[in-house]
Amino acid sequence: MSVRIDGEKSDGAPYRTRRLRGVLRGPRPEAVPALVARACTLVGLLDIAAGVFPRFRHSRVHTLAEVLPGALGPFAAALSLSTGVLLLLLAHGLGRRKRRAWRAAVVLLPAGALAQLTYRHSLVGAVVSLALLAPLLRHRREFAALPDPGSRWRALANFVLMGAGSLVLGLVVVSVHPDRMVGDPSLADRIGHVLYGLFGFEGPVEYRGTTSWTVSFSLGALGLLTAVTTIHLALRPEHPAARLTEEDEARLRALLDKHGGRDSLGHFALRRDKGVVFSPSGKAAVTYRVVSGVMLAGGDPIGDVEAWPGAIERFMDEANAHSWTPAVMGCSERGGEVWTRETGLDALELGDEAVVHTSDFSLAGRAMRNVRQMVRRIERSGYETRVRRVRDLGEGELDRIRTAADAWRGTDTERGFSMALGRIGDPADGDCLLATAHLVDAVPGPHGDLRAVLHFVPWGADGVSLDLMRRDRSADPGMNELLIVAALLAAPRLGITRVSLNFAMFRSALARGERLGAGPVLRAWRGLLVFLSRWFQIESLYRFNAKFRPRWEPRFVVYRSSRDLPRVGLAALRAEGFLTLGLPRALRLRTTAPLPCPHRVPDHAVRTA
Repeated sequence: MSVRIDGEKSDGAPYRTRRLRGVLRGPRPEAVPALVARACTLVGLLDIAAGVFPRFRHSRVHTLAEVLPGALGPFAAALSLSTGVLLLLLAHGLGRRKRRAWRAAVVLLPAGALAQLTYRHSLVGAVVSLALLAPLLRHRREFAALPDPGSRWRALANFVLMGAGSLVLGLVVVSVHPDRMVGDPSLADRIGHVLYGLFGFEGPVEYRGTTSWTVSFSLGALGLLTAVTTIHLALRPEHPAARLTEEDEARLRALLDKHGGRDSLGHFALRRDKGVVFSPSGKAAVTYRVVSGVMLAGGDPIGDVEAWPGAIERFMDEANAHSWTPAVMGCSERGGEVWTRETGLDALELGDEAVVHTSDFSLAGRAMRNVRQMVRRIERSGYETRVRRVRDLGEGELDRIRTAADAWRGTDTERGFSMALGRIGDPADGDCLLATAHLVDAVPGPHGDLRAVLHFVPWGADGVSLDLMRRDRSADPGMNELLIVAALLAAPRLGITRVSLNFAMFRSALARGERLGAGPVLRAWRGLLVFLSRWFQIESLYRFNAKFRPRWEPRFVVYRSSRDLPRVGLAALRAEGFLTLGLPRALRLRTTAPLPCPHRVPDHAVRTA
């Protein structure tokens, strides 16, 4: 173990950051919660089997089934089935050390033990149920994770998923008694019987003996379980996702005024749908969003590098308190080194950011021939460009630009998280840059003579970072190239020396894979990336950025372990807007709220799924 001294407390005194070298600090899978989660999963599956399959109770595993909560009789079968489903639902929460899951399991297991004594008079079964309760009570301090951000939409999702699962499981319950079934009911009759049974009514399928009671109680238990869990999710206190408060935003802007030139993604920390944690000294901060249990940070920490460890420690403490999986998207090489050193996390190169230094940019030369010809052709078609700071535009023109940008969006949902600001023309963002293309001497369209717009955010005092690219689909091809060139040529008079363009994922693999002598593995990896580019614009963004002869700056993803990468990847896709569970655009209610998260990819490369 090593103790490092980093940063300062709010009173100016140094504080200590303790960490284990090479060992993760923060949320990691603990042995007891993981074992309890597996045990709940196993008991839940066996409970469901004992309640559904009559032959299961008389098979070779009958001895194991005998000690599970509820296995005989109509009431016991329904209780066993509902208990098993609840244990399966609780297993994931117990594995993540959720306090609410622990409370539910503590109540559920004694209820199962009581069922053993009441319905089956099984002392062994009651003892086993209480034995599973023992480690929960003994290690109760480990189950202290706070709830995840949630909303009322989870109640609807639960109703749909639980309803579908109850329908499938109900069909199994109805169909596993063929020797007791009267006649040979059709599939439609069985589905109707399940639907009636879920609402507590008798269906068209008939059975001999007490089997009818067993099936009815089991279906009723499934329907009641679906209703109770849905009502609970709908009425429970809501834990909304973190939002940037006015005070937090003011503190972040103060940090960016002093240290905003370090990272081109720094200004995107001002997205108002992010949460933030500050270092004890207040000299550094990390912004984040929680998606599907993954705590995603974007870019490097904001503020003084010496205070970064304190902000990172607070980030990890917050992740640990909620049992979230920590991850960082798009940090720089320096940021990745600090993250991995302070936390024991791993880093993987994600791609490269295209940075153009305006002093090096010129349209002259053979390498820029295609861009030069495209720009001149568009200019001859009657287009002109204007590059201005947001503070120099009137509110009327800003409204027209916002409306046009929304109308020209190429996807049903806005895209962006780590490299998108989420708004245009906010009074607090006066230093942002707008490049617009106008078709002069033409019949005005729905947005006047406006045909394309680029939005840049500040990168310190002498740089800007590309935020949004939108164009009218009816405009001539090459609008984005025209505006980027206009912005680069206008940069010197605006005091801008560097411009960050789009981020190109896996750029180095694409570049090396097409070179002479590339090996079969590298060529195969490049071929897969080209194939995926049909949906994720991987190769097209690389080609687009390369036109401007940029310098490539690597960007990294920081993660806990390789088994977390799929979760982190899916969470990142959801955060960036590539995966969404929302309604289709045509069915959404129109709103006058500001754009939540515009994407940072050229419209000509966007494809809607």
